[in-house]
Amino acid sequence: RDWSSDVCSSDLVSVIGGHSGWYYGPLLWRVRGFLDLLVGGVGLRRGRRDPEVPLVGDTLDFWRVEVYEPNRRLRLAAEMKLPGRAWLEFEAVPDADGTGTTLYQTAVFDPVGLSGILYWYALVPLHGLIFEGMLREIAQRAVTPSAPPAGQAA
Repeated sequence: RDWSSDVCSSDLVSVIGGHSGWYYGPLLWRVRGFLDLLVGGVGLRRGRRDPEVPLVGDTLDFWRVEVYEPNRRLRLAAEMKLPGRAWLEFEAVPDADGTGTTLYQTAVFDPVGLSGILYWYALVPLHGLIFEGMLREIAQRAVTPSAPPAGQAA
């Protein structure tokens, strides 16, 4: 599924994860990390190598950087325990008139078996909430850089 936001700062995408968090639903991300640990996954404990610049091969919590093109594209492959394979991609596309940028966020899931299909469809509403919230928060912080992350005090 694709989500998009009309305003973005690609710098906000490059610092995602680790201490910066995921911009929306911090409790939900922590719960997902805890559940991953319970089933033998890596959870959120890995953080990130560098707080500002991701490199291909770096870990960002329970994701691994597959593609990073500064100010343009970040694709993460999931390393959490899942009944399939998953990717999360952000792509920043400058507007034709040069006045802004549109940020596209794409979540891809390649299910394995019936459990994978059931997993994905059971979580579609939650994924929609989280990914749309992430884009809203990134857009808000691009317009108002001093705004605190959602769920955090100023």
